[in-house]
Amino acid sequence: MRLKICVWQMKSPLKSFIGALKKSPVTGSFGFKTLGMDTVKWILDPAHSEITFKVRHLMISTVTGSFRKFDLVVETEGDDFLTTTNLQLTVETDSVSTNNDARDHHLKSADFFDVKEFPLFRFSGKRVFMDGESMLLEGALTLKGITKLVTAAVDFAGLTIDSYRQTKAGFSVTGKLNRKDFGLQWGALTEAGKVVVSDEVKFDAEIQLIRQVL
Repeated sequence: MRLKICVWQMKSPLKSFIGALKKSPVTGSFGFKTLGMDTVKWILDPAHSEITFKVRHLMISTVTGSFRKFDLVVETEGDDFLTTTNLQLTVETDSVSTNNDARDHHLKSADFFDVKEFPLFRFSGKRVFMDGESMLLEGALTLKGITKLVTAAVDFAGLTIDSYRQTKAGFSVTGKLNRKDFGLQWGALTEAGKVVVSDEVKFDAEIQLIRQVL
């Protein structure tokens, strides 16, 4: 089952590169390299990154949560993320927080994330490809021992150099998935027949990566 997760919008300065890519024999799939480019490693800047999620409660309001501990490593050919050759996201399930102790305890139980049995969930990128002017990332999401292919989408904000002379890349990610596809099966109805917690989960991520100097 493929889960749609929005789209990475490419900014106008990269349009010329996109056109060149379409004419190039390089497919953008992981494992292909652009000739003459060095492999560049990018690591997460945790002080300027976050992953949040939203679910509907009783179908009349929204509860927001976050994961406070996660790591991301990306490898590209040169500084172009269209040439990504490796992408690994790891999230600590015990770091889930909704600012409510009782609810967080329930989320960490076997009804949801089962953090004792499954302390981590992972996303492993498989390929990057273009759809018009939008960049799509496809990869395998593994949660509670269940792995499914996910097509993800990110708004690439560009590259900059910070006050410490570090090259940084910024992304905003939005999407949604069905929690029950990944074994988060708990559900309940009120006496009036209202769903207590929605199956659909929307998520947002603000990501900054730091270019590593080799």
